[in-house]
Amino acid sequence: MTQQLRASSAVASSAGQAFAGLFRLLKLARPDRPIHPQGLGLHGTLTRTGNPSGPSGIDWLDAPGTDQVVARFSRSVGLPQALPDILGLALRVSPPGAGGPADVLFASTGWGLPGRFLLVPRLDVAGAAMTTLMPYRGSRGPVLLGLRTRSLPPGSLASGAWVLGLHWATPGGRWRECGEVRLQAGASPTDIPLRFDPLEHQPPGAQAYSWTRRLRKPSYRAARRPAPPAVGRPTEPGHPAEPSAGHRGSTTATGRNSMSTVSQLFKTPSADVWRVIADGWLYSGWVVGASRIRDVDAEWPRVGSQLHHSVGAWPLVIDDSSRVTAVEPGRSLELVARGWPMGEAKVEMTLEDRGNQCLVTIAEDAIRGPGKLMPKFLRDPLISARNRETLRRLELMAIGGAGK
Repeated sequence: MTQQLRASSAVASSAGQAFAGLFRLLKLARPDRPIHPQGLGLHGTLTRTGNPSGPSGIDWLDAPGTDQVVARFSRSVGLPQALPDILGLALRVSPPGAGGPADVLFASTGWGLPGRFLLVPRLDVAGAAMTTLMPYRGSRGPVLLGLRTRSLPPGSLASGAWVLGLHWATPGGRWRECGEVRLQAGASPTDIPLRFDPLEHQPPGAQAYSWTRRLRKPSYRAARRPAPPAVGRPTEPGHPAEPSAGHRGSTTATGRNSMSTVSQLFKTPSADVWRVIADGWLYSGWVVGASRIRDVDAEWPRVGSQLHHSVGAWPLVIDDSSRVTAVEPGRSLELVARGWPMGEAKVEMTLEDRGNQCLVTIAEDAIRGPGKLMPKFLRDPLISARNRETLRRLELMAIGGAGK
């Protein structure tokens, strides 16, 4: 038995480190939240009916009562809403007299066996089952929690009350209903910055098994580490981080996807950086993927002007162009970059002058063509890696005095 426990612990630890490595990779594209990148904040109540027919062994579940709830609904991978995704619902409940909140995380799974232990992508919450996936340890043994939708508001989750039935079961037993959760969005539906941690904030009478801690804790730690250099937007003391250009106003309720965004603090003033950007003939020197510049409109970089470039390496070279869609000289430039047959991308560049330094940000995402068909969680790291190298090249050219 001791050897089996050691083997199980070793497997959980190895899997936990593997998940943590994946989270660190995802943070290159999503420095704030590597998974569940966009969410919808909700609030409401959880009414516990208790378990008179048979206790679960978790004090919180077995005692009737009403808890205030703050919740976040999200899609795990962040795929477009037209595609199935792993759905997530995080609850922060505040049981009266418990001495602190409890975080309970649910994900879309099956309901029977073995489906209740398997993640299942869903298009929406209608008919979806959600469980804690991993059991809690109660006084009578392992307990799994589950939610099933009872009723939905018309339209999106932001338009009314979402009512779910709360259930519990032993890992191989039948589900028993023990309460109801009622949630709704605020007057102005938006995401919330709250971070949930089911390992640190557990319901009264419930504990996490040591193997679940080994499996989950490395990932939580990796997800909350500071963003790698040239990924997150740097902040200064007393100045909260602002959402990047591609993330403003983007929520799960609206179905809009954020852009892949990277930033770098240049050791040169913004005027030097803008001189390079404003010289279209220099783009092949700092834009990764641009192999040559064939022509530049005389009015570049005014709105509507084009830069005629080639993409790829000889002899596999594609001729196409990029067009300016918005510009604020010295501060920002927005382009639609074409590279058919791969498609088109929207690119936004912003410069924030900081005296002898400049914070340069590139936000980009595919908007048309085959490139947009690649799942966002796959294309984001590729775009981010390319644009980090683009920023390095741009800084070197600005420091070297390039540009008209």
